[in-house]
Amino acid sequence: MSQYTRRKFLGTTAAAMAVTSALPGRSLRAANANEEINLGFISCGGRAGGLMGQFSKIDGVNIAGLCDVDEQRLGAAKKRYPKAQGWTDLRELISAPGIDAVVIATCNHWHCLAAIWAMEAGKDVYVEKPLSHSQWEGRQTVAAARKYDRICQLGTQQRSDPMQAEIKEFLHGEKGLGEIKAARVNRYGVRPPIGRRETPLEIDKNVAYDLWLGPAADEPIYREKLHYDWHWDWNTGSGEMGNWGVHVLDDCRNNVFQDQVALPRRVLGGGGRVVFNDAGETPNVHFAYFDTGSIPVVIGLSNLPAQPGGKRSPAHPGPSSGYIAYCEGGHFEGQRGRAAAFDSDGKKIKEFRGNGDVKHQANFIDAVRAHDRSILNAEVEVGNDSTGWCNLANVAFQAGEAFSRDTVHEVKLDQWETLIDEMDQHLAAHDLKLDDQQIKLSPMLQLDSETEQFVGEGSAKANSLLKREYRKGYEVPEIA
Repeated sequence: MSQYTRRKFLGTTAAAMAVTSALPGRSLRAANANEEINLGFISCGGRAGGLMGQFSKIDGVNIAGLCDVDEQRLGAAKKRYPKAQGWTDLRELISAPGIDAVVIATCNHWHCLAAIWAMEAGKDVYVEKPLSHSQWEGRQTVAAARKYDRICQLGTQQRSDPMQAEIKEFLHGEKGLGEIKAARVNRYGVRPPIGRRETPLEIDKNVAYDLWLGPAADEPIYREKLHYDWHWDWNTGSGEMGNWGVHVLDDCRNNVFQDQVALPRRVLGGGGRVVFNDAGETPNVHFAYFDTGSIPVVIGLSNLPAQPGGKRSPAHPGPSSGYIAYCEGGHFEGQRGRAAAFDSDGKKIKEFRGNGDVKHQANFIDAVRAHDRSILNAEVEVGNDSTGWCNLANVAFQAGEAFSRDTVHEVKLDQWETLIDEMDQHLAAHDLKLDDQQIKLSPMLQLDSETEQFVGEGSAKANSLLKREYRKGYEVPEIA
């Protein structure tokens, strides 16, 4: 990246910060008679394309800027929005005075740095989930939103579904099923392997690869595709736990805990990447227990079919992507767009229906216009906490060693024992056992809520995974 471009970005950022200081409480939006918001998109991939369509439905929103390191993806987006200006370097989009807010739908490893740079430059930010690639950088992003007084929303869109308020009123206001005793979260969805090359992937000449890497380490890639399959590489992604786990865990935090538990105080996790024999690193079978100090939570994830060569996920209670609240008087099953309550005999006693339109994106635009973060449904601090459960579950897996049934049975909880039995049967269908060397399990990791550092057994290894090493020029700054 040219020194001129870098100097230009830093100069523009400094100027924007000066204006922000001079005009507290005001957006840097270039106001006009229609109160239009000019959005810039950082990434033009599949998720970004969906968001472009959603934001385009909101009155007074213009898709004014497009940025992607892949010229082909940028070109396709330009055909869709020919009036939008295009860039390869996100710093040029961020420094553009005609852009009021940015939408970040990059690989996970770019989310925090892109958001921080944008907020430094006076832009409001809609950033896709998960918020962070590590818990440390998530905290810096929250700090940046406070320091620069910016609106920052996480893309956990179910937060804006009116159904969620109805669920919370039923569970907590009416106590329709009595007290909640435990919760289970599920993410079961079959995925194919991503292949394994004998030689490193050759990067297409149309991709500005240094910018694609950004904060990530420059390591050879042995999968078949650059795009999307970065999810299953620790260098750039967060596995299924960060990809879908954040949605279902966020639902649990929202509806079961009403956001009153930020992070669990202990976590035990395990799993493995099995069967596929591909270049992926993240687990395709993953399970974790969260001790919250109140309602215990377990989560089960799998990308494997129930049987070799099959297309269906293994049997499990509740929705494949959702949560179950186990209550005194029955249980509650929630998932995107719908939910149901069941009495102690398993009879359905109430149903809830959701709305999957553009309410979440409209909520962000409303907050930008009002310059009021209090009206956001997934403000960055809430998003950081929900992402944190995923980050900690991933740390537990990465810090794991040989699977131990003694350790797993330290948890005396029916839902946990059921989940472990299910995982045993699931793996057995693929001629594997939990005791196999391919399966790892952490010790019970204890988190200090004040420092967000692990203490006690296994803490040294786990703490080393809370912050990554950044490539020179792409360091996530510590925000004071």
